[in-house]
Amino acid sequence: MPENWDLEADIVVIGFGAAGVAASVTGCELGADVVILEKAPEGREGGNTRVAGQGYLNTSDAGQAATYLKALCGPYTVPAAMVDVWAAEMCRNNDWLAAMGGDPQEHQHPPVGIEFPELPGSDCVHKFHDGPTYGYSYTWKRFESLVKKRPIRVLYETPGRELIQDGATRAILGVRAERDSKPVSVKARKAVVLTCGGFENNQDMIRNYLPGMPYCYTSGSPYNEGDGVSMAMAVGADLWHMNNFAGPSMALKVPEFDTTFSMQALHFSKEMPGGMIVVGPDGRRFTDEKFKTRHGKIPKNGKWMPLVTPCPMYMIFDREMFATGPLYDMNPSHSWNPVVEQYQRSTDNSAELAKGWITAAETLDELAEALGLDPETLTETVARWNQGAGKGWDPDFGRELMLAPFGEGPFYAVELSPSMLNTQGGPRRNEKAQVVRPDGTPIPRLYSAGELGSIYSYLYQGTGNIGECLAFGRIAAREAVAQAAWE
Repeated sequence: MPENWDLEADIVVIGFGAAGVAASVTGCELGADVVILEKAPEGREGGNTRVAGQGYLNTSDAGQAATYLKALCGPYTVPAAMVDVWAAEMCRNNDWLAAMGGDPQEHQHPPVGIEFPELPGSDCVHKFHDGPTYGYSYTWKRFESLVKKRPIRVLYETPGRELIQDGATRAILGVRAERDSKPVSVKARKAVVLTCGGFENNQDMIRNYLPGMPYCYTSGSPYNEGDGVSMAMAVGADLWHMNNFAGPSMALKVPEFDTTFSMQALHFSKEMPGGMIVVGPDGRRFTDEKFKTRHGKIPKNGKWMPLVTPCPMYMIFDREMFATGPLYDMNPSHSWNPVVEQYQRSTDNSAELAKGWITAAETLDELAEALGLDPETLTETVARWNQGAGKGWDPDFGRELMLAPFGEGPFYAVELSPSMLNTQGGPRRNEKAQVVRPDGTPIPRLYSAGELGSIYSYLYQGTGNIGECLAFGRIAAREAVAQAAWE
């Protein structure tokens, strides 16, 4: 217990994304004094919500929603009470936002809004955003405005580092945060709500918890480093869904940027001329280059399984593709690099070649040697591709070829990394958004919402995380406000 508190509030919310917005605004509306501790500098807050596709989930029928969630979880079941509360609260997202002054508008996200239409209950799913334009953080700006126009204090560049716990009752009394490299003690008279996202930027946690991932990088916020996982574990929290994440995909990761770049040639809805394949460290193809995962999951042997990513991986392509235009997706509708960093790619790939992001060689043998691949194997792989392309059929993955055969050199390569939107795991919560111990009993005065310990255990419905942020953020705040303030 600190001798003196530097700051105090009824409710301390750790993290300023959609879950933090819902928790803080709901708490404020119920009369609580609320402070948000945010790790990012001002202007870079918002977590993954800021750079997502700006849709959020609103379900139209609680019974159907519960059926759909159970189907999404499959064999990785979650308690029935959690399913029922999630289903009921998700139906209130639009009404809540409208009551706060927003203007929810349904938007048809291409190709369809329902990610798993074959599952029972899926027709209850509706994606919404606030405003008429898809992307560019418009929905996040609306969420942020709900906080800014209320007397909610926001401390930027002030990450939570440790929860302060009563030694006898084990109740959470506050937070030790950090600001300007100095400790800050924040008293929570009623409760602390963890809304600080997942561990998608913590490589140690990725290696420990995500199967088959020696490393993985996010296209979302670079500030989600698993702080909430560590803080909750230190006070006795149980963990769940730590092996589930919205990924992997394949993307470019370079040292100059913390997050990944989407590769246009790998996007399922875009076509680029020229020959292109993706190979693993053995120089052979391991996937259909025009794959479309469902947030990292692909059908295999009658089950949905994570896409296999044998690292290192390389996108190999010819002169025609290189000369056609930017290899990187230049649409700034989502992802951290185009929306926040706003990196200006060269239109002819020359700048990226000069930076070393692209490797070039006159022959395939020379390219293979530069990448550390077996030249003979890579040449055989390209020859097999060309034979199939000439017949319009992919002999390895059984589909019609949509890309041309490889032409003449020079040839090029980009090293690809596993990429993801976010992790789903974290401290386990119950239907009251309370963080619980391994025996299921709640840790007093500690709540959570959002991607930190998400309800999604297996398959993931797009926009479902932001919808869940809103739902459990409100639940957490209502429960926290009902607590009697401690003295």
